[in-house]
Amino acid sequence: MTTQTLDTRSAVDHRGPVTGRERALAPDLIRGAMLLLIGLANSANFAFAGQPGVESAPHGFERILNFLKLTFVDARAYPVFAVMFGYGLVQLARRQQSSGATESAVRRVLVKRNAWLIVFGIAHATLLYFGDFLGAYGVVGIACAVLLLNRGDKFHRIVLALWAFMALETLVLAAKAVATIVTSSGPAHALTNSPNPSLAASSYFGSLIDRLHEYPLHLTSVLPFVIIVWLGIWAARKQLLENPAAHKTLLTRVAVVCLGITFVGGLPLALIGAGWMHVDQEAVDSASLLSHVSGMFGGPGYVALFGLIVARITRRSVPVQAISALGQRSLSGYLFQSVSWLVLLAPFTLDLRGGSTAYTAALVAIGVWIISVLGAYAMSRRSYRGPAETLLRRLVY
Repeated sequence: MTTQTLDTRSAVDHRGPVTGRERALAPDLIRGAMLLLIGLANSANFAFAGQPGVESAPHGFERILNFLKLTFVDARAYPVFAVMFGYGLVQLARRQQSSGATESAVRRVLVKRNAWLIVFGIAHATLLYFGDFLGAYGVVGIACAVLLLNRGDKFHRIVLALWAFMALETLVLAAKAVATIVTSSGPAHALTNSPNPSLAASSYFGSLIDRLHEYPLHLTSVLPFVIIVWLGIWAARKQLLENPAAHKTLLTRVAVVCLGITFVGGLPLALIGAGWMHVDQEAVDSASLLSHVSGMFGGPGYVALFGLIVARITRRSVPVQAISALGQRSLSGYLFQSVSWLVLLAPFTLDLRGGSTAYTAALVAIGVWIISVLGAYAMSRRSYRGPAETLLRRLVY
């Protein structure tokens, strides 16, 4: 067999990673910007050694911080990445197919890439932070590559029906939450953090052992986000973000409806968390469930909002370039955040939690995000993909 034959077979079998010129702005800008919300959520979990990571007895501006976090961040940031993960699966498959790769070759690349994501996730969860999503993305990605990507348009409409059902479910939960709040009669119960032992451990080895116990439960609990990933697959098939200006009407409707659901659904818990509404334990639990379920709509809502923003961008300014550069390196940015929380906030390292923990968590999150944006922009100027992306691509391709 000649060298030319081998090269031809390799070209048809699969192609390498995407080049910079092939990238659409919207997906990268969304990922880069939303890493700030991921940071605000996870840094608070580290700072308070538990979830949702809010002051249980807030005073002054802490009330505002609790309110904003519970309304706009908690259970509302990770669904954005779930949507974008599904979107990215289709983009990756489409690039492989356009290069002439066979259907089985495309599936092999996707399965291999997501299998390595599982490995990355296990390492991340073991060494840094139990609340890892990379492993879950890997599991869901393999399932999507095998069961969903090669289906027709009629089949993918099922996910729209599922989201319509979830909207009705959210309305039912909202009615129940309002009823329990109105009829609340027991002792007032403040919103408290559910402790995570690994985040309060006094030594790194102790935290590692705790994470080995916490991660499997966390992984199992987040796998149902396959419904959110599937919606991203549907959106990518329609190429909504490659040319958002052509889909303004749809994106506007999705942004208004989904963000309306997610913000209103988070409002009762946000008022309780801010100390502006005092209710019993049953009402707190009901508001918490509503906040969690309605948070899923933050995924498509935020994505649609950023799609509309990109449609209005006429010039890629330096801030836009820098944030999208972080989006192109979102895996490295995500892992950098976890390293930062461990170094800055863990009890056995610098343990910067002092005074108001809410202030500290927010400032650390914003500072780490800014550093990651600047670092990503510097990498982009030097045409460097990022350490985690480079490693993953070498393992896959």
